[in-house]
Amino acid sequence: MAKAGGIRIGIGGWTYEPWRGSFYPEGLPQKRELAHASGLLTSIEVNGTYYGAQKPESFAKWYDEAPEGFVFSLKAPRYATNRKVLAEAGSSIERFFTGGLMALKDKLGPINWQFMPTKTFNAEDFEAFLKLLPHKVEGRSIRHAVEVRHESFRHPEFLAMAKEYGVAVIMAGDSDYPQIADPTAPFIYARIMGTAEHHVQGYSSAALDLWAARAQEWAKGGVPAGLSYVDTGSAPRSPRDVYLYVISGHKTRNPAAAMALIERLD
Repeated sequence: MAKAGGIRIGIGGWTYEPWRGSFYPEGLPQKRELAHASGLLTSIEVNGTYYGAQKPESFAKWYDEAPEGFVFSLKAPRYATNRKVLAEAGSSIERFFTGGLMALKDKLGPINWQFMPTKTFNAEDFEAFLKLLPHKVEGRSIRHAVEVRHESFRHPEFLAMAKEYGVAVIMAGDSDYPQIADPTAPFIYARIMGTAEHHVQGYSSAALDLWAARAQEWAKGGVPAGLSYVDTGSAPRSPRDVYLYVISGHKTRNPAAAMALIERLD
């Protein structure tokens, strides 16, 4: 067994006008932005898949443009998660996985199933939803992560359920959303949201050092101090892959923060 899992650091999406001239060089054609971003980062979380279906050709194009070892985490469609009865999401989930995303092949990272902040924990319905998530598609293993944003999910029953189904609970860092840092899967999915304009790299050097150290500890199977847990006692101590995204905050600074973290981890 490896002594530590792999760590991938990225941002949300790659198309953002204020990044042109800061993250992207002046004059870089827009069609080259993904190639540029994927050459400097190790992952990107795609937000567009949350709002609507992408063309199969798009996934194939992303695969071709990103370098070997790069991964895309995809936000699952809102039609699957923004519903009163989650147990009825089966058709939306099936359409998502048959819509061409498997063209990403080995560059397909975890799927982020994001829920509205008003969605509360209903144990029976949420378990019914987890049962709908496929473990394999076209012979390829699929990693699932749930981004729950209501305080009612800070419950041992929810954590036990996530562990049973091997689903990661997304850790919200520097955020107003409830933080659940408990490891529940063979990988960690973290979204940190505290970048600020007055820091050239989005965060202070001390904060970047701290998040880099936490990523390393997660990769080794640890549970970093200073985070909010529901039940750390049952967390397995084994190496985990880590996916950490610098999201929200002062978005213009997010690429700089992600690159600063990658530099520390290198």
